[in-house]
Amino acid sequence: MAAWVLTGFLVIGLGGFGVTNFGGTVTSVGSVGDVSITTQDYARAVQQEIAALEAQLGVNIGIQEAQAFGLIANARAAVVTRAALDNETQRLGLSIGDEQVAAEVPKMDSFKGISGAFDRETYAFALRQQGWSETEFEAAIRRDVSRSLLQGAVTGGFTAPQPMVDTLYRWIAERRSFSMIRLGEADLTAALPAPTDDELKAWHQANIDRFTRPEARRIAYAALLPDAIAADQPVDEAALKQMYDDRIDEFVVPERRLVERLVFPDQAAADAASARLDAGAPFETLVIERGLTLDAVDLGDVSQDDLGAAGAAVFAAAEGSVTAAESDLGPALFRVNGTLAGESISFDEAREVLAAEMQADAARRLIADKVEAIDDLLAGGAELKELAAEMGMTFDTLDHVPGQQGTAPIEGYTAFRTAADAVTAEDFPEAVVLDDGGVVAMQFLELVPAAPIPFDEAREAVAEDWRGAQLAEALSARAIAIKAALEGDAAIGSLGIVDQTPGISRDGTVDGAPQGLVKAAFEMAPGEVRVIEEGDFVAVLQLNEVMAAEETGEEAEALRAALAAQIEQALSTDAMTAYSEALISETGVTLDEAAINAVHSRLQ
Repeated sequence: MAAWVLTGFLVIGLGGFGVTNFGGTVTSVGSVGDVSITTQDYARAVQQEIAALEAQLGVNIGIQEAQAFGLIANARAAVVTRAALDNETQRLGLSIGDEQVAAEVPKMDSFKGISGAFDRETYAFALRQQGWSETEFEAAIRRDVSRSLLQGAVTGGFTAPQPMVDTLYRWIAERRSFSMIRLGEADLTAALPAPTDDELKAWHQANIDRFTRPEARRIAYAALLPDAIAADQPVDEAALKQMYDDRIDEFVVPERRLVERLVFPDQAAADAASARLDAGAPFETLVIERGLTLDAVDLGDVSQDDLGAAGAAVFAAAEGSVTAAESDLGPALFRVNGTLAGESISFDEAREVLAAEMQADAARRLIADKVEAIDDLLAGGAELKELAAEMGMTFDTLDHVPGQQGTAPIEGYTAFRTAADAVTAEDFPEAVVLDDGGVVAMQFLELVPAAPIPFDEAREAVAEDWRGAQLAEALSARAIAIKAALEGDAAIGSLGIVDQTPGISRDGTVDGAPQGLVKAAFEMAPGEVRVIEEGDFVAVLQLNEVMAAEETGEEAEALRAALAAQIEQALSTDAMTAYSEALISETGVTLDEAAINAVHSRLQ
C-alpha cells in the first residue's frame, strides 16, 4: 500500500512535465465557458509580452523578472479576455467562411517569398517554426476575424460629446503671457559676508550628516594596467609606418563640400531650371516642384572625386551658390552649402599617437599572457603582496563604498567596482580582467563604519555648503522684497533684468526654468505675482495676460478633431473593457495553476 501511495504522489508531482513542447498530456491552462485556453496560446502570450519588453529594454528577461514587471499578469488577462470573446462569438454563431480565411492568409508578410507574393512553402515552414499546424493556424485566423467583428460591433459608433471636446480644447489651447526676473548672486543688494571659523565649525556640527563618510569596504588589491607598462613596450618603426599607410584616410583628408544635387531628365529641363534660378526662384522651390524634399537631394559632405565630372565645377563654386554640371545621373544643379577644409598630417606628426597605440596594444597582449599565471599563483595560495612583487603588479588598499565610484583610478573601471561590491571575507582572490585589458585581484579586509569627517579635512566642503545656504537664503529674501515692490505697483523693469514670455501653452517649457514655473503661471490671475523657488532656481513671476483659445482657424479645428478622435477611442476602449469584464463575470473562468506553472517552467 505504501509503495502505491508513493507511486501516486510521484505521478502527481511529475504531471507538469506533460507540458513538454506544450503539446503533451496537459493541453489546457483553463477555460472560459466552453472555450479552452491552450498551453500553446498561453505560452505565446507570455513570450509576446516578454519579447516586447526585451526589445524596449535591450536585455533578456526571465520568468521571475517577467512576473515582477507584471508581464505574466498581462498575458493571463489577455488570454482570458480572448477566450471570453471567443466563447461569446460561438454563442452568437458568429464566424467567417473558408473563402475569407483563404483571403486573409496571403496578406501576411511573413508568408511571402522572394518574389513578394504568397509562397506555400514559406507558409508551411513559418508555421512549423512557431509550433503551429496549418489547421490550428487557420482556426486561429477564423477566431481572430470573428472576434474582431464582435469587437467592432461593441466599439463602433461612438461620438465624442461636443461639450467635452470644446471644454478640453479651451483648456489645452489656453495660453499665458508673463514676465519673470531670474535671480542670481549679482541681483543681491549686498555681497555675502565671509564666514568666520566659528560659523563654519558650527555649520559643520549642525549638518554633520553631510560631512560623514559612508560605510565602506576596505579592500586590498594587486593591479596591472596597460597605462602603467605601455611606455616600456618596444616600438617597431617599420610597423608604425605600415599603420600610418593603412590608415592614411585618417591622416590625409581632402577638402570637402556640403552639397545638394537636383537631377533633371534632360539638358533642356536643367537649362530651364537654371534660368528660373537666375530670375530669382529659390532652389527649394525647384526641389518641391520635382516632387522631392531637401533631404532627398542632400549629398552630405563629399570630396571632389566623389562628384566625378561635376567635381571641378562644384569645388570652384562659391559657398551658397548654385552651379549647373553634368552628374552621373544626368544634367543637374548643385548647391554648395558649406566648405570643409582638408587636413594632412605627416607620418612624423602622427608618429607619437601611433606609437602610443602600438605600445598600449603590446601592453594589453602582455597582460593577457599573464592572466593564467596570475590565476595559478592565487590558486596556489599566494598573498596579494607576493603576487604583485612576482608579476610586476601594483599593490594598494582602498575604502570602497558599494554602488559609488571613488577617487582612486582603479575605481574608474566598471569591472572593478562590480567585483568590489560583491567580494566577501570568505572569497579567495582571483584575476578580474578590466575593460581596457588590465587585470586586478582583490581581497576583502574589513568593514569600515561610517564616520564624521574632521572639520579641518572637510573645511573646504563646509565653506562651500555654508555659502550655498547663505546664497539661497539671500536670494529668497530678495525675491520676497521684489514681490512686495511689484504688489505696490512698482514697474518690473526697474527691479532687475526681465525675461518676457509672450505666450506659452500648458505643456510649454522655459529654458533653464523648472516645469513648476509654467504650472504656477496657469494657476495665477492677471497681475498676480509669485516667488518660484525650486532647487537652485529662484525667480519672481508676474502674470501679464490670460490668452483664451482661438475659436476658429485651421489649427483650432485640427486640435478639436484630434481631441474628438482621442475621446472616441477612449470611449471605445472603455466600452470594450466593460463588455469583456461583463462576459468574464457572467461566464466564469477556470484556471489550472499547476498547468500554468508548468508552462512557466518550460519557458525558463
